[in-house]
Amino acid sequence: MSNAPVPAAEPPASKVAIIAALAANLAIAVIKFVAAGFTGSSAMLAEGIHSVVDTANEFLLLLGLRKSQQPAHAGRPFGYGKELYFWSFIVAVCIFAIGGGISIYEGIEHLRHPTPLENPTWNYVVLGLAFLFDGASFLVARRTFNAQRNGRSFWAAFRSSKDPSIFVVLFEDAADLMGLIVAFLGVFLSHQLQSPALDGVASLVIGLILLVVAGLLLRENKSLLLGEPAEAELLREVEAMITADETVVALDAPLSSYLSPHEILLVLRVEFQPELSATQLTEAISRLDATVRARYPDIRHLFVQPSLVPDKSAPTAIK
Repeated sequence: MSNAPVPAAEPPASKVAIIAALAANLAIAVIKFVAAGFTGSSAMLAEGIHSVVDTANEFLLLLGLRKSQQPAHAGRPFGYGKELYFWSFIVAVCIFAIGGGISIYEGIEHLRHPTPLENPTWNYVVLGLAFLFDGASFLVARRTFNAQRNGRSFWAAFRSSKDPSIFVVLFEDAADLMGLIVAFLGVFLSHQLQSPALDGVASLVIGLILLVVAGLLLRENKSLLLGEPAEAELLREVEAMITADETVVALDAPLSSYLSPHEILLVLRVEFQPELSATQLTEAISRLDATVRARYPDIRHLFVQPSLVPDKSAPTAIK
């Protein structure tokens, strides 16, 4: 087992994107509710609820970031890195249950009891401002997400990302922009065609968008919360580094798990040469530990389980 000190986990690079999204959603929520009160638009009310949920979600993500940076102690020897995964999962549940559920409920109610829009100009002004704010927040989130893609496609980077605070904000902002477009169409068509029911349909579509986005986030956050292994390429390179050492005879498949976006737990079961003394074995383990950590700083918990290859030339005791 390696006894090297474990460095403190670094905060993810997504805090700026979260704060930008929080500020945008808070301002937009207020404007949307004011507009919904003046116009009676169901789609605008759904969008206001959507923005309130998003604002609360950003607070939860910031809470998860803060809690995940707490230092390890005897009661939590591997630290609190998975706090971020837990709170990101809660955010996805909120998007699904509150954002999507209430939007669909409002849409159904508006279809059952349609009311004509009053002064839709308010809606157009608010939707335009909201699109500008959400668009700016989306650009910040996309820039943060693209910084970790490393040339991979969008979906490949999303599926392999270990930092939910980045892709949750990105998907929230994308859902916001799609919802605003749908809300605009609902307001415009219901006013032009004198069909208030279309505003309710828009609210239903916004709810469905949120359910789809929440479903994707729930699946990814569940996987992270349960523990995803390190990337196959990283594990292959670690195996090559270990087996290249002259004292190593064989290496079992490494066991690994992400504890936070930049914190990997790695267990190596290594067979060493049988002629090694206790001192030489200790030196070999320390050397392997230093080599792996120098190449991959994200491996913060490294355990080497040594075993010696039996010396077949040694006499066997007769029982």
